[in-house]
Amino acid sequence: MKIAYKHLAKHIYPVPSLNDLSDKLFHLGHEHEILDEIFDIEFTPNRGDCLSINGLLRDLNVFYDIKFNNEKFDGQIKSYEIDFTNNAIDDCPRISFLKIEVDGDIKSYEDELNEYFKIFDINKKNFFTDVSNYIAYETGQPTHCYDSKKIKNQLCLDEINITSNFSTLLDKDIKLVGKNLVFLDDKKVINLAGIVGGESTSCSSETRSVLVECAYFNPEKIIGKCIKYGIQSDAAYKFERGVDPLCQEDVLRRFIYIVQKHANILSLELFSKTYKKYSKKLVPYDLNAINNILGSNINNNEYKIYLRSLGFTISKNTIEVPSHRSDVKTQNDLAEEVARCIGYNNINIVPLQLKKSKPLKGFERVKEEKIKGLLIDNGFNEVINSPFSEISLNNAIKIDNPIDSNKPYFRENLKVSLIENLLFNERRQQDSVKLFEISDIYTQDADGTQVKQRKLGIIASGRMGKNYQNFSKKIDQSYVSSIISRYVSNLESVEEEINRNNLNTKAKAKIYFLEINLSEFNEAILGYESESSRLKEFKEYSPISDLPKIYRDLSYSLSKNASMENLNNLITKFENKFLKEVFVFDFYENTKTNKIKIGYRFIFQSNEKTLTDEDVNQIFKPLIEESLAIEGIEIPGIK
Repeated sequence: MKIAYKHLAKHIYPVPSLNDLSDKLFHLGHEHEILDEIFDIEFTPNRGDCLSINGLLRDLNVFYDIKFNNEKFDGQIKSYEIDFTNNAIDDCPRISFLKIEVDGDIKSYEDELNEYFKIFDINKKNFFTDVSNYIAYETGQPTHCYDSKKIKNQLCLDEINITSNFSTLLDKDIKLVGKNLVFLDDKKVINLAGIVGGESTSCSSETRSVLVECAYFNPEKIIGKCIKYGIQSDAAYKFERGVDPLCQEDVLRRFIYIVQKHANILSLELFSKTYKKYSKKLVPYDLNAINNILGSNINNNEYKIYLRSLGFTISKNTIEVPSHRSDVKTQNDLAEEVARCIGYNNINIVPLQLKKSKPLKGFERVKEEKIKGLLIDNGFNEVINSPFSEISLNNAIKIDNPIDSNKPYFRENLKVSLIENLLFNERRQQDSVKLFEISDIYTQDADGTQVKQRKLGIIASGRMGKNYQNFSKKIDQSYVSSIISRYVSNLESVEEEINRNNLNTKAKAKIYFLEINLSEFNEAILGYESESSRLKEFKEYSPISDLPKIYRDLSYSLSKNASMENLNNLITKFENKFLKEVFVFDFYENTKTNKIKIGYRFIFQSNEKTLTDEDVNQIFKPLIEESLAIEGIEIPGIK
């Protein structure tokens, strides 16, 4: 988020220097860079309230005397009788529509509006859209402008689940699929709510009558839509982090004020409706909890000053959280606010007393290593996934302050993660995917008791292996159980085939999965002797290419006296930067003719370009010539 130093400093008394203001922003935890007196700030996902001039000023109020901009239209506004239906009140509990009609020419931009476009060197679009963009920058509340003369019939907000083409005002056509929260005019989509408006109702330089939509949307309905449809949307960036649900009238009166400075307003009409009442968020006043969390020793007076300067209201033994702070819910959140005010570097260092986590006991540790060895010997690869999830299925534990606000729960199983791993590999042309994960899973009982379980998840699909014994065989229901059934009883209850119809994939191979507690393994596993050896050197990460692979097979015919060892050494030592893998996929010995046939598969892939057949032919040429030079070796079809 880019915020101009000038736009902040003009509201602060006395006016701070650029460096002083920068220091205070770092003090508050807002990391940033400065370029041409513009702060480029990296806000954490839970601080959507700071994505504006006013938002940062609210934070800076801890250190400075702030004069907030209260200039807004204060006249009477006629009630607007709009034909609007809200069929998604849970996703949009409060919405306002302002109808403005102006006449004559629009004046040249001045004051705040002029500075905004000048400082950021932004291309102007049309008057009402430009005012809307500035208002979002100043207040943090996005608004959307429709040319009111292009609204034909009844306006409706609804979550639809249909496939529909939609022409955006960004000159980009997209196909809406699945569930989407949209505005409809006469049953036609005119706006992907909170993301982008439609071309059919967009404003132009000729627009003089406009309908301004100002709403609060449930962030969960906005998150991920920009990625899904390949859209850059500043509005979505704000909505998905949470906007102030109670700011709409002030924002629209500020909108009118800016318009009034540049045009002659003929009429104003306002529709505003609350479908679900906003519930105040209250947190108990508990200074001892704050000091215990931080290891600090602040007094009541200091605590109250910090809270009030940040907009919190204190009443007896309760703290009321301001409506723009959707991230504050617990004592931990309040402690973080105090820590930012004090400055993390200014809190006295106190030894932190933590309970030591119990390491795996000898038996459990050895058992886990034996299980890993067993699976690796059978061609499985271990994966490690994030323990956090975006969904709660049954008994998920919700995290107070998640690292990623999109994933606020501990995952309840390994299945979802392993399916994602499998699909990731299949999209990269892997035709044999065998993966496992061992991880702690945290859930809670109906009474709230937290439960920890150490689990193993296994997923497999495609070819059994990349060797001549298994290359032509497909993984089936019995494959996984045949590997571990000796060490686990009653596998039938945990094995399952995953239905591909519910997945975004074009592959056809069946998927088999099982998930069990490690405690289910019997002591026989301790006797397993792994054939796999530990890596003796560190393997550096190599970027995974999204470009297509090229498969090339070479089938050799060897006479009785031919040296298979020489051929195998030649091929296994063959190196090329595009050669990713080589293995024997076919082997046959004809005792009557004393000939051996052996087939090698070569897999080529580049990280920079799509390889062509000609590229691979050039790579293959010296290998073919050297292999044919070995006595008694032929490649059928090649002389």
